[in-house]
Amino acid sequence: MKNDIERVLFSSEQIAERVKTLGAEITRDYAGKKLLLLGVLKGCFVFLADIARHIDVDCEIRFLTASSYGFASVSSGKVNIEKDIDFDVSGKDVLIIEDILDSGITLTALHALVAKNKPASLKTCTLLDKPERRQVPFVTDYTGFTCPNEFVVGYGLDYGEIYRNLPYVAVLKSEIYS
Repeated sequence: MKNDIERVLFSSEQIAERVKTLGAEITRDYAGKKLLLLGVLKGCFVFLADIARHIDVDCEIRFLTASSYGFASVSSGKVNIEKDIDFDVSGKDVLIIEDILDSGITLTALHALVAKNKPASLKTCTLLDKPERRQVPFVTDYTGFTCPNEFVVGYGLDYGEIYRNLPYVAVLKSEIYS
């Protein structure tokens, strides 16, 4: 698996420090409120687990499953929501937690889906933002790192359901996904 990696972009130490900082920002912004962390599976699970431990406000944690990639290395342009919102978000402060903001297609669809259920507030937090790949305009409220336009894996991000368990974010060699 490690032989498939071209280079590490963000080390586990860099990620840990940034996640801690993001947790402090979110804690400050939601002081005195109860927060619903809404994780987008599968890629968010590592990031969500880590950031939740750095958020010092009451948190409810829920999940939904959505993707526009499947087993491909580029977005299909169609969002597939496998596990929809099956709980009440109305009147709650909701923070969507996502691994990467790439094309913007998935987060735009999820934001609209949650917004129609009338939360008290709705923001987004992504580990990575890849602005060069944006197909629809979307700006996240909290961002871990700006990511170059390369195919990345690790820290929850996958290719074909592999590499999620790497403790860092790395560029995957192009011959693996080409």
